[in-house]
Amino acid sequence: MNASVAIQVLPMGQATKDVLAVVDQVVKYIQEQGLHYEVSAFETTLEGDYDQLMKVVTAVPKIAAEAGADSVMTYVKINYQSKGDALTIDEKTHKYQH
Repeated sequence: MNASVAIQVLPMGQATKDVLAVVDQVVKYIQEQGLHYEVSAFETTLEGDYDQLMKVVTAVPKIAAEAGADSVMTYVKINYQSKGDALTIDEKTHKYQH
């Protein structure tokens, strides 16, 4: 695993109920990719191969649009390790879990 990504999808101009439906479809798509991921209140964090993660990042706004969003703001944070492995989600957060 040489990368991790945090992605936040914000469907614009949608009612709250509709926003949740769009986000649900995005998370479903992420689940189907077979990557390790963690959903939190503001974003979803994924880890794996950089190229595979970039395919997900590219697809997410389109998935949101297919789910009914007219406009989508997508915020992405990328951690890429050119040599060696990136820290895992668990390594970064385990001590803070309760």
